[in-house]
Order: sequence, then C-alpha cells, then structure tokens
Amino acid sequence: MSSTVGPVRADVEEAARWLSGRVIRTPVLRSPAIDLLAGARVLLKAENLQTGGSYKMRGALRAVGRLAAAGHTGVIAQSTGNHAVAVALAARQHGLTATVVLPVDAAATKVDRAGAAGARVVFAGTSVDERVAVAHALRDQTGHPVVDAYDHPDVIAGQGSASLELIEQAERAGTPLDAIVVPVGGGGGVAGACLAAAGTGIEVYGVEPVGCDSLARSLAAGERVPVAPAPTIADGLRPSCVGELPFAILRTALRGVVRVDDEQIAAAFRLLLMELKVLVEPSGAAGLAGALRLRERTVGVVLTGGNVEAALVARLAAPRLAELTTVEGAAA
Repeated sequence: MSSTVGPVRADVEEAARWLSGRVIRTPVLRSPAIDLLAGARVLLKAENLQTGGSYKMRGALRAVGRLAAAGHTGVIAQSTGNHAVAVALAARQHGLTATVVLPVDAAATKVDRAGAAGARVVFAGTSVDERVAVAHALRDQTGHPVVDAYDHPDVIAGQGSASLELIEQAERAGTPLDAIVVPVGGGGGVAGACLAAAGTGIEVYGVEPVGCDSLARSLAAGERVPVAPAPTIADGLRPSCVGELPFAILRTALRGVVRVDDEQIAAAFRLLLMELKVLVEPSGAAGLAGALRLRERTVGVVLTGGNVEAALVARLAAPRLAELTTVEGAAA
C-alpha cells in the first residue's frame, strides 16, 4: 500500500484500475418520485447488480487477487453473508480454497451462495466476536490469511472504487455530487467513500440502523465504542464495533452519521422496488433511507447489495400491497 497507516485515495484509484474489467461497472439510476421525496437529485449506484449481488465483490477480489499473487493457496473470511459470498467467488476465480465463517442465523440465500461458490461454510454463534475467534483458529490451523470484511486496507480500497465510479458517473451526467451516502456495518465501505471523495469537496455521510450505531457513538466519544447490536431487518449492518482502520479514516473525514429505523428502511426498500424496479436488500436500502433525511442538492447513494430472502421481500412489500388491495376493494 502507499501508506503505512492505511489506504489513501491513490490506493482507491489503483484498486479501481485493477478492478476495471474484473467487476461490473454498475449503472447509476434516478427516479423523479425519489427526487421529489428527497427534495434533491438522488443518484443511486446499483451495486445490487454487482457480481455476487453486492459491492463486497470489489474489496474481496482486490484483496484475494493480491494474496493469490503473493503465493497464498487459501483464504478465510467471516461475515454475516455478503463478504463471505464475495470472498468465496474471488477465491474460486483465483484458484484458491475458501473457508467462510457465518452466524448460525445467517440468511439462507447468503449461505447457499457461499456454498455454491465452492467455499467451505462454518457456522459460529450469532456475534462477530464468536465468528472472529473461529476464523482466527482456522487461520492458526491452516496458515491461510483472514480477509477481514472491513478492517483490511485492500478491502477498503476495493469498496471505495464503487464511490469513485459514482463520482465519475455523476460528473459525466452533468450532475456532480454534493454528498455521498453509504450504509455502515464495520465501516469499510464508507471509509472507502471518504478516500474516493478526498479533495473533491463532496461530503460523505454514513447510515446506521437505530441501536446498531457503533460509528455514531464512536465519533461522539473520539474512540471506538462497541454496542450490543439491536434487532434490525438490515442484517448486514450489525457489527458490534466499527473497524479500527475504517475509524482512523472516518474520525476526521466523515461529515456525519444518519440513524434510521426499520420503518424507514422498509419504506426505502419499497420505493426502490416500486419506483425503480430494483431489488435491494434492507442493508442496501438503508442508504436511501438516510439520503431522504438529508437536504443536499445532489446526493449519491451506494445501493450496497441485493441478496435478500424471498420471504423478507414479501413481508416488506406487504404494507403497500395491502394498502392497494384495500383501496381497490373499496372502489369496487
């Protein structure tokens, strides 16, 4: 890396060049209805259409690619799902073995995707601490490195390439961004966004579910503060603590954090589904939920992923469907 203390903007640019042709350059979407609700131009980067179903593919491919080049034959990862899927796909692409550690309550879609990509799936409790302990034990047994979901410079740089693309796409469309909004789990993606936006004047905001707000509390305290994650439909945004490397970047570079509740996330999910016809998982929809609470002129949102259970899609869409049915019934 070009810095001993962590990645810098040049690392995001280098990752973006390396990833060009290796990942999908996802489209940027707009909806007049969403613009009206937000009172702003909202540009939505559809990373739910990325290989593996999320922007995690960017960081995983960058990190695994560098490990493969260094001669490693296998990798280990732990996450609630999307990072594990991405690492499994990246490992298969580079001919490495992959072992992924998932919580026992991981979404079946994500478990199946990781297994289908050829990874060995290991389950460990429900907390990040339990998964990390198992991942480290596997590292000690096998000698294979752990590709952390957010506390890894190559992962941060790779994730940041999504925001870098969004900035470029907005410029080319003649609607340069005033702000970027990224959902926050461990903070790798939003840290990458801060690096991508460095020197541009674009403000970066993180979005956290209420009760899963380690970053907001950490920024207020000036040091990393762990939380006991509250229940939320945004299963990808539940780490107990923001990552050390992301926090080192975010403590000075982030404009602020927006907290959103499950109702706001579900409303954003329905907006994306009904207005743009795109399927985004609640963790990804959280970014739009946060953007709707800002009053920036032109805001970019990274729709981080689209790996969502069919049953949850039906449940989240139900309030709108029930409302339509009632109105139509009354009209008849």
